[in-house]
This record gives sequence, structure tokens and C-alpha cells, in this order.
Amino acid sequence: MHAYRSHTCGALRASDAGSAVRLSGWVHRKRDHGGLLFIDLRDHYGLTQLVLHPETPGFAAVERLRAESVIKIDGEVVAREAGVVNPNLPTGEVEVRVQGVEVLSEAAELPMPVFGDQEYPEDIRLANRFLDLRRERLHKNIVLRSRVISSIRQRMVAQGFLEYQTPILTASSPEGARDFLVPSRLHPGKFYALPQAPQQFKQLLMVSGFDRYFQIAPCFRDEDLRADRSLEFYQLDVEMSFVTQEDVFAAIEPLMHGVFEEFGEGKPVSPIDGAHVFTNDFGETFEHKGFERLTYAQSMAWYGSDKPDLRNPIKMQDVSEHFRDGGFGLFAKILGADEKNAVWAIPAPTGGSRAFCDRMNSWAQGEGQPGLGYIFWSEDQGAWGGPIAKNLGQEPTQALMTSLGLGQGDAAFFVAGLPSVFAKFAGLARTRVGTELKLIDENQFKFCWIVDFPMFEWSEDEKKVDFSHNPFSMPQGGLEALETQDPLTIRAFQYDIVCNGYELCSGAIRNHKAEIMLKAFSIAGYDASVVEEQFGGMLNAFRYGAPPHGGLAPGIDRIVMLLAGETAIREVIAFPLNQQGEDLLMNAPTEAEERQLKDVHIRTALPIKV
Repeated sequence: MHAYRSHTCGALRASDAGSAVRLSGWVHRKRDHGGLLFIDLRDHYGLTQLVLHPETPGFAAVERLRAESVIKIDGEVVAREAGVVNPNLPTGEVEVRVQGVEVLSEAAELPMPVFGDQEYPEDIRLANRFLDLRRERLHKNIVLRSRVISSIRQRMVAQGFLEYQTPILTASSPEGARDFLVPSRLHPGKFYALPQAPQQFKQLLMVSGFDRYFQIAPCFRDEDLRADRSLEFYQLDVEMSFVTQEDVFAAIEPLMHGVFEEFGEGKPVSPIDGAHVFTNDFGETFEHKGFERLTYAQSMAWYGSDKPDLRNPIKMQDVSEHFRDGGFGLFAKILGADEKNAVWAIPAPTGGSRAFCDRMNSWAQGEGQPGLGYIFWSEDQGAWGGPIAKNLGQEPTQALMTSLGLGQGDAAFFVAGLPSVFAKFAGLARTRVGTELKLIDENQFKFCWIVDFPMFEWSEDEKKVDFSHNPFSMPQGGLEALETQDPLTIRAFQYDIVCNGYELCSGAIRNHKAEIMLKAFSIAGYDASVVEEQFGGMLNAFRYGAPPHGGLAPGIDRIVMLLAGETAIREVIAFPLNQQGEDLLMNAPTEAEERQLKDVHIRTALPIKV
């Protein structure tokens, strides 16, 4: 028999009754039943119940053991009586009558229990992550992560993609966040950067003649942390040659649909064979199959976000024309102050009560807003109520609410001003209404593409035009658009995949021509010499024949987070950092020793404490 186990703790079944077995694992839970000692023994694979009699060799030693001690037992598998079968355990039809036990490792007093699923402060959990990872929910999440990555690899290879590795020590590149810098010992005063993404390398692979690349790539960004963001993360990095945007969509939609269907525990997933009609920002209409598509402008106008949760059926509308000629003085005044100003409505089906409207108004004030205008159906009066309805009058109010598809029992909320300023708040209000009124079907995975991002945006801080998304994207219309159009009207071949309100990936058809790249950067204020210095390797490669290419990079952590039903990616990362970017288990970051700093020619200059 093996030195430690003949079976795992999740393997035994009724058919094993009468067998002699050896198990090893952690003492998950102990129960003393009048001389009989029951132990749930746990390993990676499951739980098995053990029964020890006082005369069992080693009984006294096990009786005093703390939970999470590691033991090895020999015993006989016994079928449980019908009344004590545990239907919630795969091993619940049997138990092991222990005939001998050896303590392999005794546990000290635990800083946090493993049994149960109680919530504990983040600092305790992360400082004792090796215990935290033993807990059932977290253990399942990490196993799920491994299985998801394995499935993704298989699906990519099945589509003809090959996996290649790109450098970790590389040059700094403006990807929208700060780089993590690594000082060079051999080159005093110079630094490597950890990659924010393998962007340039994967494009260079396409220029090198490789056709379909992927990589489960580690990425590093020195940015502020939040629940769905980490300083280090993994993404499915993908690039393809000789492709259009449609080809990229056709390659990725089956993968995303398949992974979520495989691991989504039966929840419906957006189909990839459904037909949709898509209208772009220029009024052109197209039919397509696959995930729903929205332009960036549509997403912001309808949902107040470029990562909308489409499980929420609420769709905002611009209702400025209902207020432009007066009726409600405040809105008319706002509309008259600037032609760019607008009034948006947030429909609230079933929300027709003053109590709900007052709650939403209080919530808005808690968000730093002066309030939230509303109209609601008053059952007492049999008419539309609220200050807006009172000023507009019943007939214009009825026309307004009818245009929103609302009637008796419903309500609507209103925001006014410059849409670029209030859109985010309006989106939050939409989410709040949908949540409060229980309109969101949480038992599904709802995907969409956000397309036609602006190539450029106006930077109010720097008072200049700058890139709004990815500087390596191909502008729609190519060089001609860059030379003839107002930069703020140019769209890019850029796209995001969004699922349930989370951005899962960004991507683009790349700019593969040096002259277009130089022109695009010049519009954003970058001199050609600066572009040559920072991106000379890529530019030089483009000058020797580059294929049209494009790709994207879904985030592994967020994919697993959604599949696991979590709301924070630290719950699907084995050893995450805390919200301050610290590793409490390994005590990182730490101060470097003087000799280490000397090796890399660095002196520290700590901020002066005031």
C-alpha cells in the first residue's frame, strides 16, 4: 500500500464497503459523541468521515489535536445506516472505521478557522492565505481558474492558434498606466519595464510571419486598485494576421460563449447564432450574427457607461425636446444655456410611488448631486405626480411618459446638463433603479461588443487632443481621415467585450503602416522623433512589409470572477495583493538593503513627512 494513501478523501463510495484503505489529510472537523470520535478528513478532493473508538491505537493523540492538523489513518470502509447517510457529500454513503492513526503534522491554534464560510477581515485572510485557500469556496475558485485556463488553451489551439511567449523585461510603453520599473545593474541609470501588455511584441510576431498567436500573458500596471483590478493580472492575449474586425469577432465569440457555457453552471449565455441589426453612428444599418453590438456613443447615451450591464432592461432616452419650449423652468434654462446640454430620462417601470422616488432622490444627494428630478404615477390622485408633472401639465406629461413606454404604476427620473459630465451619474442611477426594482435578471451572462470608439479625445488637463483608447489602432478611413477630418470625429477600429457590466477585454485592428502611425501620433502632439525613439522597433518593422492584423486580450481574472459568482478578483487569485498593493503573506514590498541599491546604482529619496 502507498505510504500515505490508497484513496483520496473524495473517492470512496458504497461499492468500497469492506475494503481496507489508507487516507491522509487535514482534520476538518471533530465531533465527540459519547466516547466515539467522528472526524471529517479533508484533502484537495473532498471529505471522508472517520470513526474512532477509544480503543483505537492513537485515539488519545487524535482526541487532543486541533483542527487542521494532518493525519494518516488505516481503516475499513463501512456503509452508513440509511438514517445517517449524508446526501450532500459524494462520500456520504460510507465512513471509515479507523484501525490505526499517525499524526503527520500538528496544527497550532488557528488565526482563522477553515471550517465554515464566515467572513474575516482582509488583512487576516491575506496574511494567512495558506489557510484561506483551504476554505471550500476559495479552493473551488482556484480550481475553477485552472480549468478555465485549460479550456481556453484547448479552444484556441483547436482554432489554429499557437502559443508563444513574449519578454517580461522590456522597454517602457505608454499603455495608459504607470510602468513598474526594474533598474539595470549592467547599464547604470537605465531601467527595464514590466509589460503592461505584450502589445508591441504580439504585433511584431505578426510582422514576423506568424499568423495566429495567443498567450496566457502576465501583465503589470502601477495603478490605483479596486475590486476588479490588480497591479498584476493575466490576460488571454490574441493577435491574428490578414483579418478584419469581423474575423476577430468570429474567432473570439465561440470561445467566450463556450467557456461561459462550460463553466456557467447552466446559466443562459448570449447566443452566437442570434441575428441582430446594428446601426452605426453614421446611420448605416447592418445585419449580423453573434453578440449584440453597440457603438461607444450609443452605449454612453443609452446606459451612461461604455461597459453596460444589459441584464438591466432600462434604456435611457434623450427627452430634451419635451422641455425645450418651457413647461419646467429649470430644464428649459439648462437647455438654453448651451446647445450641447440635454435632458435624459431614466425609465423606472413599476417604480410609481412617491416613497421610491424620495429614496432615489436621497440616494442622488448621497452621490453628491443636488437631487434627481422625477415623475411618478400617483394612485391616490389617478394622475402623474411630482414637481415636473405639476409644471408641465398632465397632457404634456402623458406624452412624455408614453414616449418612454411608461404608464400607470411607473415612474421616470431625469438628469440635465452637459451629457459628458452627467453621463456617469445617469448610468449609476439606471443601475440603482434596476437593482431597487429587481428588474435585473442575474441568472444569465449577457455579452455585447462596444465598437467605434473615438480615436481621439480632448484632454482638458493638457488642453490638447490626445488618444482616447489604444494609440496603435487603425483609424476608420485610414490616412485620409487623419488628414481631412476633425480629429474628434474620427472613429477607430477598436472594440471591447462587455459581460454583465464588466469590461472583459479591449482590442483593435492595428495600424500597420508607419506613415499612418506617425500622423496619428502627430495629431496627439507627439513629434516624429519622439515616436521613433519610443516605438522605433515597431515602426522599423512596419517599413519592411507588415500584414493587416488585429487582436484583443480578454482578462482571465475577470472571466473567472464572473464564472465563480464573485465581485472581487482577489477571490479568484491564489495570492493577491491587498487594496494598498501589499503582499501581507510575503511582506512585500520591502525596503532594499544598501548593497542591493548599490548594485543597481540607485539611492532612495523618500517623500518628506510634513
